[in-house]
Amino acid sequence: MRVLVIEDNESVCSMIEMFFSKEGIEGEFVHDGLKGYNRFKEENWDLLIVDWMLPGMDGVTICRKIREEKSSIPIIMLTAKDSESDQVLGLEMGADDYVTKPFSPLALMARIKAVTRRYNSKPTEEMETGTLRTEHFQINKNTREVILNGTPITNLTPKEFDLLYYFAQHPKQVFSREQLLDRVWGYQFYGDERTVDVHIKRLRKKLGTANQPFFHTVWGVGYKFDESIEGEK
Repeated sequence: MRVLVIEDNESVCSMIEMFFSKEGIEGEFVHDGLKGYNRFKEENWDLLIVDWMLPGMDGVTICRKIREEKSSIPIIMLTAKDSESDQVLGLEMGADDYVTKPFSPLALMARIKAVTRRYNSKPTEEMETGTLRTEHFQINKNTREVILNGTPITNLTPKEFDLLYYFAQHPKQVFSREQLLDRVWGYQFYGDERTVDVHIKRLRKKLGTANQPFFHTVWGVGYKFDESIEGEK
């Protein structure tokens, strides 16, 4: 597994590098945002870890540019910002997850494993999944392709795809935010559950319409996926 880390704090990089070595992860570390972004474009990577505050180019801009280029690489953002608006902005720009500084290396490794787990399954397991068809969607987990009413959807992030696929597997079933974090993100999430809200909002924007958002809020409980009814955003 090859991971590009764009982080200007060398002590943080040293800590991450130590744990990468234990996990058998090949990491490359760049301390400037613009140089890191250019390095990202030069080769293929399995995961990007990017700090929010960087010289040259900030992490939010890096995420936005990568998503504009239609790259689906999983992205974890490191940030010292802990306000709701800052965290939501990072997710809106395309990060799949974020880790607030100071953080535990073990917690970061758990996030890395969770984000990449669905992309590292064995080929024999992937062959068994096939294509999931619903009233409006055709979703292929092997190729990670989504077709909505005959139109290919190419702008979903990795986690958005995972969330859509999970919901489509369980139509009309109501899930709490905690359940979605555990089953889609793949780890027990101790912190802000707004991660789910942001991803639902993005999926509604990319896939739904005012009359058919597909993802419905069940007040006081969570969310459900239902193609048969209209509902509020």
